[in-house]
Amino acid sequence: MLPVLDIVGPSHKTFFDCLSKRQALSSLRQIQKLLSGQEAAYLQSLRTMNKKLNLLQNTLTRQVSKLNETCPKLEVPNNGRKLGSISAVGHEVHFLCEKGFELVGSETRVCQESHSWSGQQPFCRNINECAKSPCLNGGTCVDDVNRFVCMCARGWSGTYCQNSVYSYWTSQTNSSFSRQPHCANMQGSTQCTCDEGFQITGRDNRLCQDLDECELYYSGRLPRLCAHACVNTPGSYRCTCPPGYSLRGDQRNCKDVDECASRQHNCSRDELCVNTFGGFQCVRPDCPRARQNTSYVKTSLLRCERNPCPMDNKACAQAASSISFSYLSLVSNLSVPRVLFRMSAARVHGDSLRFGLLGGRGRGHFSLQRSDRLTGELVLVSRVLGPAVLEAELEMTELEKKTVLARFISKVTVFISQYDF
Repeated sequence: MLPVLDIVGPSHKTFFDCLSKRQALSSLRQIQKLLSGQEAAYLQSLRTMNKKLNLLQNTLTRQVSKLNETCPKLEVPNNGRKLGSISAVGHEVHFLCEKGFELVGSETRVCQESHSWSGQQPFCRNINECAKSPCLNGGTCVDDVNRFVCMCARGWSGTYCQNSVYSYWTSQTNSSFSRQPHCANMQGSTQCTCDEGFQITGRDNRLCQDLDECELYYSGRLPRLCAHACVNTPGSYRCTCPPGYSLRGDQRNCKDVDECASRQHNCSRDELCVNTFGGFQCVRPDCPRARQNTSYVKTSLLRCERNPCPMDNKACAQAASSISFSYLSLVSNLSVPRVLFRMSAARVHGDSLRFGLLGGRGRGHFSLQRSDRLTGELVLVSRVLGPAVLEAELEMTELEKKTVLARFISKVTVFISQYDF
């Protein structure tokens, strides 16, 4: 037999069988690689989906937690305003009233960790202008909307019944206050007239007597003639003003003389001249003395800045960063409430501001309120009879998460005149 037959026979069949196994193994390996790749992509998708689910869960958890950390919504008081709309823990809400009303309750409320507000819910109460008894010398006060009227007892006049009817009444009794009448015979009868400002007295019509306008004014039979003093003159009258004032063009009212601007003062070079109604004051604002490694330097006539603090000196760090001085002039018995001074921040580095009234002479005449988030207002809440000097010390504190970042002090001095003009 030919050897070729052996090759073509059983040997040829075994060769093809071996190729099929290799192909199968290669296919299996390719399938395995494909499955491994699919498995990896599937696992990556699962991991990505798991991350997204965790992120969504955390977000929802924080939102639910945040909802649980807020305080109940606060109502706006009638005739008032509420400053601040965030009710999360640590945030403040401030309240103020419209003109003619006063705040009763907490001016500032803080959302506490117990999810309740500090203080009491405030309300705005109508100010009774007669509560301070502004009418003097037995006058009766009649309260009105945002104002009052004094009904004066006999012998007194003025907005507050502060003027005696005859306090400034000056008259003269010489012959110039009486004149002969001008008489003419008219159809068989004699008719006499007087010069302007005179009137006939007596039945015989033989004398014209001066009409005393000042007496008529102070007795209430004429409207107000003079802001200050009325001096009767023959046939007329004239008004005068106290020292420190001059007569206006209407010859009735008085205007203040600015002694500082006109250099009619005796203040030294180290002093500041402050014009007041009816006078002036010489002031010299000084920086606080150095203590506990805290010192100040004067950066302007009305401002002191704190010098840099030593390392780890808490007393110095908690002292005021700056102290400013302000001087105001008011007339006597000024109507109230009245905003006198505003203290505000140009920019804020912390998350909140607090305003406080530290003290000063006549502190009971003042209150402190907010006009907005960055501004505090010093308000005169009661009438003050002059002459008087009042002082108020305002504090503005900048905080970050209830930690004090900086404090600023404004010292306000108010000079009140003896007169109401």
